Amino acid sequence: MTLASGVGSWPGSDAEEYAEAVRVVLGELSDPPGLPYLPELPARGPAAGLVGRTLAVVDTLGFDLQPAGWRLTDGSGIDHRRARSMLGQDLDQLEDQAQGFQGVLKVQVAGPWTLAASVERPRGDKVLADHGARRELAQALAEGVAVHLADVRRRVDAEHVVVQLDEPVLPAVLAGSVPTASGFGRHRSVHPPEAGEALGWVLARAGGEPWVHSCAAQTPWSLLRGAGARGLSADLGVLGAADLDVLAEALEAGERVALGVVPANDPDPEPGEKALTERVLRLLDVLGLDPDAVGEQLVVTPACGMAGASPAWARRATELCAAVARNLAASPAGEPR
Repeated sequence: MTLASGVGSWPGSDAEEYAEAVRVVLGELSDPPGLPYLPELPARGPAAGLVGRTLAVVDTLGFDLQPAGWRLTDGSGIDHRRARSMLGQDLDQLEDQAQGFQGVLKVQVAGPWTLAASVERPRGDKVLADHGARRELAQALAEGVAVHLADVRRRVDAEHVVVQLDEPVLPAVLAGSVPTASGFGRHRSVHPPEAGEALGWVLARAGGEPWVHSCAAQTPWSLLRGAGARGLSADLGVLGAADLDVLAEALEAGERVALGVVPANDPDPEPGEKALTERVLRLLDVLGLDPDAVGEQLVVTPACGMAGASPAWARRATELCAAVARNLAASPAGEPR
């Protein structure tokens, strides 16, 4: 059965809005064809953003928030401790609302290269500039993900938990286009074998079906598959022909492919479920794939960036994802039976 899910981000800036986000996600996606996920509300501040939330699961290294962003330090600063506390509270909320849940759950963390390109070394500039530091950060992330996964499993009686690595900066890391601290230079490109090795460490500790999400153009999907990703998540609007070929190979190999089909932010006019369903079917037709053959590997999601949507559209986008997933599961033509 085709599934419906989300990338992770959600609108809102306080604890009450977080509780409502969990209610909506569990309410709309707990039953088939849903794959519920742990919402992220980055508008709550740096501790709740992609980087801060991921550093919260890295408990063997210390970090602090500086004017230029997160920095590796000898011990955990107040903002790192705040990020851990906020993540714990979010998991408490999930645990309270997911009583009796028996399906599959998804959680999200930043990948090692997005972290390395976002976090500074103690003396400045990015961890990306230091081979030893970026290796240490990737290994600490791998261990932190394993602990985080065990904590989620302890709290929620899910059949299994999918861990999604978010790697929006990976293409820039490989291309050598990440700016230095001065802004006048660029960090050296990371060679694909090293990039794949670090990703492999984290993916190996992320359970039996690790995913990687990227909303960036020129994402190296083949490298991600080679590193151990068994699910690929992308916005349909940024995919080129070469990208689509790799996603088709993944589907034919029985791996998951999540497509960001529904607009992330309030559209005008709102697309109907029939038009969205037909968009996916056209894609499968172009790729020469039989919807019946690959439908169980497909996941329908909103595009990346739903933190900028209105709460009403976030709920509606989730409903549309579920409707499109049901249509795709109903028949090759995408028409409900």
